[in-house]
Amino acid sequence: MTLQRQLLFWISTLVVLILIMFLLSPVLLPFVAGMALAYILDPLADRFERIGMSRLLATSVILIVFALMFVVFLVALVPILSSQIAQFAENLPEYAARLQAFTRNVVGQLLELGWVRNLLGLDSDATTPAAAGRDLLGKAAGWLTTVLQGLISGGLALVNLVALLTVTPVVAFYLLNDWDRMVARIDSWLPREHVETIRLLARQIDDVLAGFVRGQGLLCLILGAFYAVCLSLVGLNFGLMIGFGAGLISFIPYIGSIVGFVVSLGVALAQFWPDWIMISLVAIIFFAGQFLEGNVLQPKLVGGHVGLHPVWLMFALFAFGYLFGFVGMLLAVPLAAAIGVLARFGLQQYLSSKIYNGPGAPPDEGA
Repeated sequence: MTLQRQLLFWISTLVVLILIMFLLSPVLLPFVAGMALAYILDPLADRFERIGMSRLLATSVILIVFALMFVVFLVALVPILSSQIAQFAENLPEYAARLQAFTRNVVGQLLELGWVRNLLGLDSDATTPAAAGRDLLGKAAGWLTTVLQGLISGGLALVNLVALLTVTPVVAFYLLNDWDRMVARIDSWLPREHVETIRLLARQIDDVLAGFVRGQGLLCLILGAFYAVCLSLVGLNFGLMIGFGAGLISFIPYIGSIVGFVVSLGVALAQFWPDWIMISLVAIIFFAGQFLEGNVLQPKLVGGHVGLHPVWLMFALFAFGYLFGFVGMLLAVPLAAAIGVLARFGLQQYLSSKIYNGPGAPPDEGA
């Protein structure tokens, strides 16, 4: 009966927390962002404490340096990025027309081939290549418009984060200054009977989360700089904007590279066609970025034992983003890490229990 009551208590607590988060999601963003910033910077504050700084001084120095770096970034890059975004929006109809003409030409040439028409099930007498090409192009254009609308709306949502610049640093300052005391206070609230097990699970969650968030964050910055510099060097219009955007959304596995590749290739086709050498250079940059990410950056910065499978991570990001918006995307990684650790712990308990082994069988030592 005690176990049933404990389960009921923790399940009820979880349901209440999810309900509160869902109801307050529009105002949670600065607090979640401040907590994430404090979590990322806490190890640095601990290092400063070990060399003799007080926690208050360490927190102040870290956040002042971080704020100065952020201001330098805003002053140096935001005007350029804003100009490129405005020019991209202005030139988008012209690029779309060029891509439409290019696609119509390519589709028309393909549909002249009999085996292509048979493969698509087109009537050679009733459907002309031009008509079929326009039909296929219309469907592709509709899909592309939907994707671009989603990207633009997401980008506008990110622009609204500027309003948080006055709240998030304050939240981060207080949380970073009181981080160790908060952890100790929460530890004192844990049920004494299971305190060691909970501490072990918390350390495992922290290891997974720290390894992924800090490593993946640095990976995104390096990839963004690589794509932005390389695309700008080859002369691609809006290369800085596309490169940084592709790098910064690389925290979603494969999505950043795919979106950046599709957008940059579309711009390259509209800008450089029929110069296949320049178009190929743009594609090679993204293939090189993928090679760099998979063979150098990912093993060195993130490692292979963080325990977050890319498919599980993508599902968590999309699911929590759908339910709670941008706040959900910030919470997706820690919640996915916590769920993964708890699921593995639950599986271990199940494999060593009588439910799995039977009442008369010894526990499975190999599990």
